[in-house]
Amino acid sequence: MLKGTLRAVILGALLAAFGSGPALAAELRIGLAAPVTSLDPVFYVGGPNSAMSRNMYDALVNQDEKQQIRPALALSWTPVGDTTWEFRLRSGVRFHDGTPLTAEDVAATIRRVPMAAENSPSSFMRFVKDIKKIEVVDPLTVRLHTETPVPLLPNYLSRISIMPAAMEKARTQDLDKGNGVIGTGPYRFVSWQPDSQIVLEANPDYWGGKPAWDKVVYRFIPTDSSRVAALLAGDVDLIENVPSSSLNVLRKNQNFRLESASGNRVLYLALDHDREVSPFAAGPDGKNPLRDRKVRQAMSMAIARDALIARIMDGQGVPAGQLVPQGFFGWVPGLEAPKADMSAAKKLLAEAGYPDGFTLTYHATNDRYPNDEKVAQAIGQMFSKIGIKVSVVTLPGNVYFSRASAREFSIVMGGAAAETGEAASVLGPLLATFDKEKGQGQGNRGRYSNPEFDRLYGEALVNVDDAKREKLLQDATRLAMEDVGVIPVFFFTNNWAMRKDLSIAPRADGYTLAFYVSQK
Repeated sequence: MLKGTLRAVILGALLAAFGSGPALAAELRIGLAAPVTSLDPVFYVGGPNSAMSRNMYDALVNQDEKQQIRPALALSWTPVGDTTWEFRLRSGVRFHDGTPLTAEDVAATIRRVPMAAENSPSSFMRFVKDIKKIEVVDPLTVRLHTETPVPLLPNYLSRISIMPAAMEKARTQDLDKGNGVIGTGPYRFVSWQPDSQIVLEANPDYWGGKPAWDKVVYRFIPTDSSRVAALLAGDVDLIENVPSSSLNVLRKNQNFRLESASGNRVLYLALDHDREVSPFAAGPDGKNPLRDRKVRQAMSMAIARDALIARIMDGQGVPAGQLVPQGFFGWVPGLEAPKADMSAAKKLLAEAGYPDGFTLTYHATNDRYPNDEKVAQAIGQMFSKIGIKVSVVTLPGNVYFSRASAREFSIVMGGAAAETGEAASVLGPLLATFDKEKGQGQGNRGRYSNPEFDRLYGEALVNVDDAKREKLLQDATRLAMEDVGVIPVFFFTNNWAMRKDLSIAPRADGYTLAFYVSQK
């Protein structure tokens, strides 16, 4: 008896000493750079919301780390004629509440998107607006009919998280209370404290395999220094958007490791194209100088992109002369970022009738993108070197973007990502002529408009030949960049830092997904 008791004591001590590793590994704590603003997966096309949804939901097709589409809830997708896509669903998939996935859930989710789009700052409508009829063929087959060919429909639908049919009439405000947050994804919703954290738990029946972590706590830590401090103190195990100023410190610390990937997000400037009188840009006559292409060309030429990346981003970026990075469908070979040339920029301003420059207030965020305030101040100084009299005003993102969408500014600094892994997903929102009824040009805050661009872009959207479609997108890109429809500045590099015993599959979209974090 005594021997048995002693054996149990020793065993208990050993478990306490050596069993703590797996127990701790069962919980993963992640520090995010931006808060989630809604739990409705089809309400707002914002990076933080979309990334969080991907933990809890699946689409018909999911995007891999390079944003190539892969089978998910659909095992196959096939064109049936020119205007119909057929999706065959994976059998045996269940939602978190145990309900089996059927084609009715797909149909109900697509029907719900227009309702969820009401009052959305940036809706998911552009991904489903071409669908005119939904045909449920059988429990595992759905056909989606469009009026014209839509070759990119599978890519678009990678952005639509599938919900149970019972949630078709669910209101965003109810989901935001945690009611009905039910997906098929690797993690199930537990709780949300806005501006603080989201807690998830593993879905042991996930069709893609059992998750490595029993519990995941996502903490929202927007301040760069606080996020790094939380990692160093052991309050979190992994952080995203590592500030460039901390990269060298973390590289030298043997307790941590870094992962990075070339990002799909481009930092760009949108200039006021259409208003004769703009609120924060004025020449000597009081009129808007940004409408002149030579002025826009001069401003782009004034930006020393290499210097911004080297000095402010600590090398974490790639100069941008177009809106998608190399390797993405629609990228234009040879379309490089303009080299900084102050003399040539001044000459262009003089040719445009502004030899002594003009006045400009440049608005930007100070908490949305890595080093955004520093980048804005530096670009403002570069503009001043060619004679533009610049004031730089920065605001928190939650204030800034609503005002930018209301067109209260003359120049808008923003970030755009190729959400579907190809050029059309950024060209359309940023450069197509704005049309609210058609859901076109939703992010075109400068109101750039060129009928020839619209023609090329529109033809690309319906061309089923990949090679022809890519050329149309490339031609549209060249035209818009010659017009300086927007000014691309640089592509971000996505960085993560974590405990040395962890690894993550770094993604081009910058999403921090718990399912792809493993213990080495």
